This record gives sequence, C-alpha cells and structure tokens, in this order.
Amino acid sequence: MNKAKARRLNPQILIKVLGVAFFAYLFFGFMLIPCLNTLTSIFTTRDASGEIDPWAVIRFFFAGNMGRYVLNSLKLAVCLVVTVNIVGVSIVLLTEYFDIKGARILRLGYMTTLIYSGVALVTGYLFLYDSDGILTNLLVNAFPNMDPNWFSGFNAVLFTMTFACTSNHALFLRNAIRGIDYNTVEAARNMGAKPFTVLRKVVFPTLLPTMFSLTIMTFITGLCAMSAPTLLGYDSINPEIVRLAGSSTADEAFPQARAALLSIILAMFTIVLLTILSSYERKGHYLSVSKTKARLQKQKITNPVANVIAHIYAYILFVIYMIPVVMIVVFSFQTYGAIRMKKLDLSNWTLINFFGTQDYEYLTSRGTYRLREGAISGLFSNEATLGGIKISFIMSAIAALLACIIVVVACNYIFKNRNKKRGTVLEYSLLFPWLLPTILICYSYRIFFNSNDVWYVGNQSLYYAENVRFLIIMAYTVTKLPFSLRMIKASFYAIDEELEDAARNLGASGLRTFLKVKLPIILPSVMAVFALNFNSLFTEYDMSATFASSYGTTYAMVIQSMCEEEGMYGYNVNASGRRCASTVFIMVVSGIILYLVYGVGGRDLGDRLELRDKRKKRREKLMAHFKRRSEPKAAMSVRREAKEAQG
Repeated sequence: MNKAKARRLNPQILIKVLGVAFFAYLFFGFMLIPCLNTLTSIFTTRDASGEIDPWAVIRFFFAGNMGRYVLNSLKLAVCLVVTVNIVGVSIVLLTEYFDIKGARILRLGYMTTLIYSGVALVTGYLFLYDSDGILTNLLVNAFPNMDPNWFSGFNAVLFTMTFACTSNHALFLRNAIRGIDYNTVEAARNMGAKPFTVLRKVVFPTLLPTMFSLTIMTFITGLCAMSAPTLLGYDSINPEIVRLAGSSTADEAFPQARAALLSIILAMFTIVLLTILSSYERKGHYLSVSKTKARLQKQKITNPVANVIAHIYAYILFVIYMIPVVMIVVFSFQTYGAIRMKKLDLSNWTLINFFGTQDYEYLTSRGTYRLREGAISGLFSNEATLGGIKISFIMSAIAALLACIIVVVACNYIFKNRNKKRGTVLEYSLLFPWLLPTILICYSYRIFFNSNDVWYVGNQSLYYAENVRFLIIMAYTVTKLPFSLRMIKASFYAIDEELEDAARNLGASGLRTFLKVKLPIILPSVMAVFALNFNSLFTEYDMSATFASSYGTTYAMVIQSMCEEEGMYGYNVNASGRRCASTVFIMVVSGIILYLVYGVGGRDLGDRLELRDKRKKRREKLMAHFKRRSEPKAAMSVRREAKEAQG
C-alpha cells in the first residue's frame, strides 16, 4: 500500500499530469475554441430588423466585391509559385551546384533576405522604386515617357515578394543539394550525359520532396500576404480582413462577420494544400544514396556561351538583391533633406538618424515660422521608436523561447510514445495552427478575448490595455509551434538510443537523462529555431496590425505610422531617415543572432572541441614567444646586477 501511495506521489507522474493539463489548456483555450467562435460568428449575423440571418454574409460575398479579394490573392499565390521557384532554384544552383566565380560573395547577397524582411524589406524596395524613388527617377530621366507610378499594385507586389520569399530556398534547398550523392552525378557523367541532362534527370528528382514543400510554403505565403499588399496598394484578403476588423456596423454592413468569412476561406485553402502535401509525402520519393556517399563537387559549365550567360544572370540577381541593402545603409547616414529628395550628398554625412536630436523650424499656412523642438530625432533618441524596439524585443524573445521550450518537451514525449496514440495526438495538436492562416488566429483572439466572459482566463478582457501584450505573445507562440516542431523533431532523430539506455542503466532519471544527454545534442537545432523565430517576430507587422492597440504597438508599426505622418504639423520630419536607420539596426541584430546560432552555436561537439584545442595551442605558442623574448632581457639584467655588485 505504501508503494502504491509513493507511486501516486511520484514527481514524474505529477509532472506528466501537469504537462497534459497544460497542453490541453493551450490547445482548447488558445487554438480550437477561439477559431470555432469565429466560424460560428458567420452564421449568427443579424439583419436590419435584428433577427439572425445565417446566410446574410454568404449572399453579400457573392453580391459584393469580397470575391475580388479572394481571386487577387489566388492570382498572387499562383504567380509567386512560378517566379519564386525560378529565382530560388537559380540562386541555389549558381552558388552550390555550378562552378561560378565569386560564389561566396553571391551567396551573401542572395541571403540578405534572412536578416531583413516584412515591412523593412518592402520599404527598402519603395525607397528605390516608388514614384519618387532613386532608380525610378533615373529611369524617368532616361525614358521620359515612362510612368513614374509603375511600382504599385500587383506587379510591384509580385516583384518584391519574389525576391523576399527565396530565403526558404537559400536555407532548405541549399541543404538538399549539399546532401546529393556525388557518385550518382559522376556515374551519369561517365556514361556521356551532358551537365544539364545530369541536372534534369539525376539532381532534380532528388530535390522533388523539398521543392514540393517549398512550393506549398510559397503558395500559402502569397495567399496570406500582408505587408507588401498593404504598402504597395494591392487588394488581397489579409489587408481587407485587418480593415474590416477595425470597422464597425455604423460604417458598413456586418464587417466582423465578413472578416471572419474571409479568414475561413483562407483556412480552407490552407487545409487543402497541407492535405495534398501530406498525401504526397506518404507516397515516397527518390533518394540519392550509395554505400559510400561522396560529397558533391561543383560542376563546370563547359559551353562558353552558357557559362557567360550564367555569370551575367548570377550577377544581375546579385545586384537586385544588394541595391536595396546598400542604398538603405548609405542613406541612413544622410540628412533628412537628402533622403526626401532621394539625392546623395556625399559631402554631408550625419549620424542624426541614429543618435541625437535637432529642432525644426517650418512655415505655417499663416505665413509665420514655428519651431518644433526635437522634431528631428534619431532612432535611439526617439521615445516612440525606443518603446517599439523594447516591446518587440521582449515579446519576440518570450514567444520564441516559449515555442522552443514547449516543442522540446513535446518532442521528448512524442519520441517516448512514438508507437502510441497519445504521442500522435500531441503531435497533430501542435501542428493544428498550420491548418489556419495567421490572420485567422489573430482575428479570433481579438474578437473572442475582447470580453469579460471567458472563464479560463479569469474573466479578464485580454484585448484591454496592457493585457493585449499577453495576447500578442500567445499569438506569436501559437503560430510558431508547427514550424518549431518540424525543425526540432528532425534533430531528435540524431539521438542514439544506446546513449539513453546507457544513462538509464547507470541509474539516471528520465529528467536527468534528458538534461545531460539529449539536450546537448539537440541544442544547436533548438538555438537555430529560436533565432529564426525571433528574427521573423522582431520585424513582424501582420499580427500586431491585426490587434492594433496603442499598448501593443510593435517596432514595425511604429516605423510605419511615423512614415505615414512624416512632416505633418512639423512632427517626425526625418521619419524616412529613421526608417533607414531602423532597417540597418534590424539587419545588424538579425545578422548577429544568425551568426551566433549558425556560425558559433551551430557547430557540433567535435568542431567545438577542435576549436578549443586550436585556441589552446595558439595561446601556448604566443606565451612561448613572449617567454623567449623576455629571457635575454632577464639574463642581461642578472649580469648587470652581478657587475654592479662586484664594482
């Protein structure tokens, strides 16, 4: 009986019970119930007489212009699949498969989208291609008949997102190509196959699973696009949902229910696409394996004409990727006048966009001059910008950390119960947010938790005052769970079961085995996922714009609102310059985090031990060098002291 009582009070059992309760609370409370509430709101709309009309929103969809937003999003998603795959495959082949001169430099240029994205990236392109942009002015001067407003609408969104969405190719397709067995390529070459034939018949089949996943991700990205359509003036689903969410029945007919319907339509598209992906993965795919796998060697393009064309194409893409980055960095050190006129003044460099403040004197409509103290302020001297940085940094770090902790614990449980239903149920529960677009989750939170009737959050309105920050953190965390699960789960396969058995045989508990054996092995992957999550959330605009609260104004929202109100009534005169400085700051922070994770933290244990030995040998060699230099001086001083003693 005492044994049974001790078993009931076992800390491990208590932890399991608390863990199950927490995951149930997370799934039902912050995934399922809010989204079901959004679904039911569509069919509980009241008409003008105050009676419930279940089909009012559906009739409005077919009679109004809501269908146009859906078709526009589908058009963008389909076109992006084509353009992003062409450019994405190109940059990976040019840097990893073909022997192109300067491939390392090209790779750095192609991967710049990893360190700035979202609003920062779109505003960078606007800085160049807008109606008064730098390159647009040059083109208009060269071609007077050219329309200066060419960079707007669908073409501008497609162009911007084509180069913004190749970051997934730069990460995942690059790894897939590096994993190709060179023996198969060499065998095909020995049989007389030409380089492009080998590429088409040997290399591409092994990349099909990765390509299919990237295609699905690109399609969903285009379907749920927010930043680019909003800033470039393209009518798509997500910007319309955000607009309707902030509207009221006094402005237009049942805006909340219409926003819910558009969100559900997005969810339906996402579910269909993920179903297709899952069925494809179950069918299997080609593999490139042999008994002695050889590392892929870069292939030379033997045709001189094709070689020249490939080099030209590679460097044209490099210029397209790098021009926004270079121009933003250069103009971040220019005065607000030069930035407004989009003209470089190399004789007048300034740090005002980063530090310090200046007063601004302007002429009013009455013909009198007025002074605004501190209207010209830098990134780190502007109170609103610093507040946005602080809020975004804290919320992004907490959400990225929470997502990693939840997924690591869940993966450990899933692998322990891999052949049991409860492990499968937990895995699919964490993948549930992938079935829904991000905008639907955020919109559901905004509507459902904007009341005092939700008992499981203490009957508190989470959309009120500072509570909205907790709501944003939860939205950030939930939306990052599926991606974190797919990445971290893959790292658990690298854990040798014999290590766990050895620890168990030595008497180590499950918790101690996890902390001492498993966690050090998966830590580089966990850190990489944390870095990717943090970087994407720190500059995030879509989710925070959905919540739209003064207490949850993130960094991206602060910069965007400042630029919209630039110079109005003499305030935020240098908002564009501060935006350039903000983009530089984002690139620096993201670059440092990626370097610390991929460059330092991404090394395995063997690499770290080897580097430690190299540092030790270098230190010993340096100490020996100083010792040899100091020995003659010491001997001379001894002889000098001996002579002085004799004298």
